[in-house]
Amino acid sequence: MKKLASMILAAVMLLTLASLTTLASAAAPIQVDVFFYDFSDTYIGSVREAMKEQFEAASDLFTFSFYDGASNQAKQTQDVETALTKGTDLLIVNIVTTGSDEAAMTIVDAARESDVPVIFFNREVSDAVVNSYDKCVFVGTDADEAGYMQGQMIAEFLLAEGNDAFDLDGNKEFSYVMFRGELGNAEAFGRTKYSVTKANELLAEAGYKLVPSAANQVDNTQEDDGISAYYLYGNWSAANAKDLMDTALITYGLDNGDIEIIIANNDDQALGAIEAMNEKGYNTGDQAANYIPVFGVDATAVAQDAIANGKMTGTIKQDAIGMASGIVYLAANVANGADLMAETGAFNIDADVAKIRIPYAIFTGN
Repeated sequence: MKKLASMILAAVMLLTLASLTTLASAAAPIQVDVFFYDFSDTYIGSVREAMKEQFEAASDLFTFSFYDGASNQAKQTQDVETALTKGTDLLIVNIVTTGSDEAAMTIVDAARESDVPVIFFNREVSDAVVNSYDKCVFVGTDADEAGYMQGQMIAEFLLAEGNDAFDLDGNKEFSYVMFRGELGNAEAFGRTKYSVTKANELLAEAGYKLVPSAANQVDNTQEDDGISAYYLYGNWSAANAKDLMDTALITYGLDNGDIEIIIANNDDQALGAIEAMNEKGYNTGDQAANYIPVFGVDATAVAQDAIANGKMTGTIKQDAIGMASGIVYLAANVANGADLMAETGAFNIDADVAKIRIPYAIFTGN
């Protein structure tokens, strides 16, 4: 059973601090090389900053280098090989390419050959990859949990007193635009499908439901479930989402029921859509007029500000500090010469595979 999120995060932080204190007498710092899929990603930037602070606070245990994959798997793989050649003690990898095992297995095979542990994080790799090497771990989230939580948040908002007014055309359907992250990415799939599934489950008793707006594009390569094929492909980017929303608003209105809700797989895309709507006089800070509900995922600082300023409705907190703390805890095990997964009983760990799950939480600013 899952432990309560607050208990887990508290345990992670306490265990990390205790571990670092215990390891302060380690003979020499280990070299840690960390590979991020793209420095431009806002949430990943938060993880990077938290990790940097924690590594610097334990400089007697760690020396470290950060690498920007720039969304280029070939570059990231080459950087990993260079670090191994120079003599790294630990690889921490936010893989660029998801949806297939090839890139991750190439890194695992190279690490195994050098007997170097690997911690994958955030962008999920398969159980087969992790289980292929006894010094391999994944630290991330439950890919579907954010979708279910986002759906719960959406339904609770729409069912609140007076919010049936967001059904602009009074047809008992809320027409949504979905901004989707990377195709083939487990988090993007879970957030796209299960946000709508969960919301509709909760809305049904009141006779309401979410339906895809005609402003979405239709991708016939995706699952034909009435949800997964309908989206605008922002690929995690605020700039892409703004461009797509700008184009949608040429044809579809914000005042007639064409577009009644914005759902985004991450905050950056949500904020891009808001920027486009600002130019039409919507979501400028007054929720009493010209306002379309907008929901994201990550709870980045910029998104929290947008919520506080009445421009955005809610988001799902993906705990950057909690993720960084879990990774640093495992790194401390390596510095101590212990097993990578030593003393991890306070974490949420999958059955039969070394995957640690950092929990999400709903954030509406309240």
